[in-house]
Amino acid sequence: MDKRRLAILGATGSIGTQALEVVREHPGSFEISVLTANRNVDLLISQALEFRPRVVVIGDDAHYKILSEALSATGILVQSGPSALKEVVQREDVDLVLTAMVGASGLEPTMKAIDAGKDIALANKETLVIGGQLVMDLVRKKGVHLLPVDSEHSAIFQCLSGENQRTVEKIYLTASGGPFRGWKLPELENVTVEQALKHPNWSMGAKITIDSASMMNKGLEVIEAKWLFDLKTSQIDVVVHPQSIIHSMVQFHDGSIMAQMGLPDMKLPIQHALTYPQRQANSFERLNFMDYPELTFQSPDTETFRNLALAFEASERGGNLPCILNAANEVAVDAFLKKEVGFLQMSEVVEQSMRQVTFLSELSLDNCLETDQESRRVAREWVKKIGVGIN
Repeated sequence: MDKRRLAILGATGSIGTQALEVVREHPGSFEISVLTANRNVDLLISQALEFRPRVVVIGDDAHYKILSEALSATGILVQSGPSALKEVVQREDVDLVLTAMVGASGLEPTMKAIDAGKDIALANKETLVIGGQLVMDLVRKKGVHLLPVDSEHSAIFQCLSGENQRTVEKIYLTASGGPFRGWKLPELENVTVEQALKHPNWSMGAKITIDSASMMNKGLEVIEAKWLFDLKTSQIDVVVHPQSIIHSMVQFHDGSIMAQMGLPDMKLPIQHALTYPQRQANSFERLNFMDYPELTFQSPDTETFRNLALAFEASERGGNLPCILNAANEVAVDAFLKKEVGFLQMSEVVEQSMRQVTFLSELSLDNCLETDQESRRVAREWVKKIGVGIN
């Protein structure tokens, strides 16, 4: 494989740091052109000194001076702010952009990169949740690859390799069930932030870990899958699979099902996206079937975990409703992490926002961004109305 020049957006987060582990595993395959972070300036400095990118960007302008002084003798270009982020993804010395930013902030840089003809390794599911139609239309127009990094979507992508898309009858996204699998509403009323951050299988950032605990992460993945694989919402199902060994499945119209399996290690789907269409050997731990003598499955409890039902509704109705859902959820998760609302109240914030913010059936980038801001304002109002604070 020719050396691939990478821009990693969100280099200091969970996906970004694991992507750099993949780069270390294959030192001759990649060259780091761009590294970005939002606020974690110390880790970004360390990464820049190790990988020597051509440019680094810190999202928070307040950290620019520290970053610039630390890298002053290296020749690395240092920039800051959202506008710099949208510029660096268009650089000629970038072949592939890994978008590993958290939340709605990934939409505009991703679209700028696609418009510049860059292939995308997509770890920011919110990009497709918010602007799926806009993004996929641009992908087709520019003829670039959009390679999924989420383990579930990577699994579907791999199962569809060499297959006729028109033969797909249904896909099954697997879910671990998170730390509260099997719990009922009374048990969830007093869930603490610390409990919600203890995922049984995966090591992830705080926001996605809370989303997993509330099943919102799986709901966002449903919407992402709809756009990635050009499916109807009715063709997507969710199956709770506590062992997290089968990462997702495709059912074809002849009744056969293909599944992709592996240990719950995000480095595997990251490497697949970064090296596609090749598969490269690595030293990562292998799956031993004897360690998993039973693989079990069950239906999700959408009455208890209402976020999943809300996401299916947003996916089915379309328009700007997924954008409303996502923005309200980001506000709700932030409030929960700050102990301003309880675990169950997050769903209430999301649902009330979906009912209150004006529904738009037709999307543009401008009204996506406007919807995002309006939804956050409404969600913050609901946090104040229903938030009781928790210890």
